[in-house]
Amino acid sequence: MKPLREVAQSYMALAEAERQISDGLYGEAADSCRKAMAVSRTIPAEEAFDYAGFDAFCHARLSEALRKLGGYDEALAASEKALHYFNRRGELNREDGKFWIAAVLSRGVALQETGLVEEGAKVLAMAREMIQERKEELPGKMEMLGEIDNRLASPGGKAGQQAKKPGYKAWWEFWS
Repeated sequence: MKPLREVAQSYMALAEAERQISDGLYGEAADSCRKAMAVSRTIPAEEAFDYAGFDAFCHARLSEALRKLGGYDEALAASEKALHYFNRRGELNREDGKFWIAAVLSRGVALQETGLVEEGAKVLAMAREMIQERKEELPGKMEMLGEIDNRLASPGGKAGQQAKKPGYKAWWEFWS
C-alpha cells in the first residue's frame, strides 16, 4: 500500500510554505518547510519517492525564508543542501527551476551577508542570469531582480556585473 497520506501531507506543507513566503510570513514558512521534511521522512524507504529531490525543494524554500528573516548562516547551509541536488541534476523541468533559482539567490545573499561579498556577487550575477533566461513565469521575478541589482550596486558588489562575450552560453545550457 502506498503511503499517499504522508506524500500528500509533505507536499501540502511545502505548498503552504510557498504561500507563506509570498504572504511575508517567513517564520511560519520556515516551520512549514521543516514540517514537510519531517513528514516525508515517515514515508517508508522502499517506496518510490524522490527523497533527495523533495528535501532539495524544501531546503530551497527554507533558505529563502531564513534569508528573509536575516538568518544568513542557516540560509547558506540550507541553500548548499538544495544546490547539492540541483547542481548534480543539471537540466531541470519548469517547476524545479524556480526552486533552483531560489537556492542560488539565497546562497548569493547569504554569502554577502556572512562577509564573502565578492563570491556572493558572482553567485547573485548567476541568479540574475538564471532569472532572465527563464522562459516560464516566475513569481516575484521583478522583486528578485531588484534585490540582486541593489546588492550588486552596493560597494563591493560590482564583481558580478560583466558583459556577455559573443557566442556566450549560459552555464547551465551545457547540460541540454
